[in-house]
Amino acid sequence: MGNKLVEGLSAITTSSQEVTPDILVLQFTIVNACIVGEPATGASEWVLVDTGLENSANFILQSVEKRFGKDSRPQAIILTHGHFDHVGSVIKLSNLWDIPVYAHELEMPYITGKKDYPLADPTVSSGMVAKMSPTFPHTSIDIGYRAVALPSDGSVPGMSGWKWIHTPGHTEGHVSLFREKDRVLLVADAFTTVKQESLMSVLTQSEQISGPPAYLTTDWQAAEDSVKRLRDLQPSLVIPSHGQPMKGEELKRHLDMLVSNFDEIAVPEQGRFVDRK
Repeated sequence: MGNKLVEGLSAITTSSQEVTPDILVLQFTIVNACIVGEPATGASEWVLVDTGLENSANFILQSVEKRFGKDSRPQAIILTHGHFDHVGSVIKLSNLWDIPVYAHELEMPYITGKKDYPLADPTVSSGMVAKMSPTFPHTSIDIGYRAVALPSDGSVPGMSGWKWIHTPGHTEGHVSLFREKDRVLLVADAFTTVKQESLMSVLTQSEQISGPPAYLTTDWQAAEDSVKRLRDLQPSLVIPSHGQPMKGEELKRHLDMLVSNFDEIAVPEQGRFVDRK
C-alpha cells in the first residue's frame, strides 16, 4: 500500500528542472533522477543518473526524446545506490537501451539478486513516510550482466570531468558525483534538502537540510563522515535525490550547520540502527 501511494504521488506531480545547461533534474516528488549531458553536443553524449520509481520510465523516455530527439539513448546508467526509488525503472530502461549500469562494487549484490537490504525502520520518526516505510520494496533486483562496478580510479563512465565519491552510511556502496570545474555535486541520499520522513515536507518540498532518509540509513557514523567529506569539497551547487537544489551562501550556511549539529539534525532519537550512548 505504501509503495502504491508513493507511486501515485509521483505520477501526479512529476516535473523537470534544468539547473545547469547540461543537467536536467527529473522530479518524481519523493525522489529525483538526473539527465547529464548538453543537448547541443549530440544525442549520444549523455547519461542517466538513477532511474526513479517503477512507474518513472515513461516520463524519463519523454524527457529524453524532448531533450535529445527520438531514439536517443545514453552511454550508461549510473546508480548512486540500489534502493527501490533509485532503481525502479533500471531493468526496463537498460534493456530498452541495451547499455551498462554502473554502481559501486559494494552495491553489486543488491542489483544482481544476491543480497537484500534491511527492512525500513518506521520507529525513527513519527512522520507519515517513515511510518509507511516498511511497505517499501527492500529485496534485491537482478540486472545480470549489465551491472558493472564503477572504475577504481574515481572516473564516471560517460561523464567527462566528473568523479564518484564513496559516501557510505545510507547504504554500504552509496556514491555521490562531483565535478570539480564548477563544484557541482550530485549528492544522492548522503544528505537531503527536505525532511524526507515527513509526508507534508515531501509534498511541499519545503527546504530543510537534513541527513540521509533515516528509515533506510544503517550506519550513522559513516553517514556523518560522508557529510563532512562532501562539505569539505566546498560545493557551489548541490542537487539532492530528495528535495530541491541548493547553492551559494545558503548552501554553505546550511551544510556547515548540518556538519556542526549532525547528531541533533540528522540522527533519530531511536531506531534499529541508532546507537545512542
